[in-house]
Amino acid sequence: MSEPREPRDLTDSGERRLVGKVAIVTGASCKGIGGAIARRLASTGAALFLASTEDDADRATIVAECERLLGGAGGVECRVYDFTEGGAAERMVADALAGFGRVDILVNNAGMRDRKSFGAFSAADFDRMIAVNLRAPFLASQAVLPAMRRQGGGRIIHIASQMGNVTAPDLSTYSLTKAGLISLARTMSLELGREGIAVNTVSPGPIATGYQMARLEGQEAATAALVAEVPLGRFGTPDEVAEVVAFLATCEGDFIQGHNLIVDGGYVNH
Repeated sequence: MSEPREPRDLTDSGERRLVGKVAIVTGASCKGIGGAIARRLASTGAALFLASTEDDADRATIVAECERLLGGAGGVECRVYDFTEGGAAERMVADALAGFGRVDILVNNAGMRDRKSFGAFSAADFDRMIAVNLRAPFLASQAVLPAMRRQGGGRIIHIASQMGNVTAPDLSTYSLTKAGLISLARTMSLELGREGIAVNTVSPGPIATGYQMARLEGQEAATAALVAEVPLGRFGTPDEVAEVVAFLATCEGDFIQGHNLIVDGGYVNH
């Protein structure tokens, strides 16, 4: 069993390649992938507009962490949006533009997972999953287009899942939405690449987020079975996913287009 990587010290990364740029990150929870992405982009100098559904203490913590990485107060804003509500994704983009004047990077990370056997999902269950995992990224991506076009380009990164490439019992709607994001990135990149807008997908999993570890607490057999499916023999970390997102956000040129970069320790290679 391989050992997990130590958290990266981002205090003095020396990679301030996004100074003057603005990034929107949805689903920005301290203990999740979104928080790790926010911290990593802050370490590169990007101003941040964060969308979250977490409590006040969590939001205050992620803002403080990112401001520290930026070198002082300011440059980070975090607001609450309910993506099951119509118009929330568009309001988020409008608020970011009103506050910062531009959006260079959109990371569609917010998502939800509903575990039920096929046949047990209600229409409301289905609609809620589609709204958060697929409709919100779709509409947020459309909403940032005018600004990115005015600016001469941008980066849109969808956070999907290894379950968009394979699947497992009780995850039919989740897998459907994540596969949809992967397909959406391909279509968007085909249409938008000539305008300097790079669109790609990152598919993480299994990752030791706060949600994942809380779900598995006390379930040693289930945890061991899941780890056994990862050739690397361990869970990934949110920081490992954030590193890949930062690469896509900062790499030179736009020649990576419509790609689905799987960060799963080899899980899908069974």
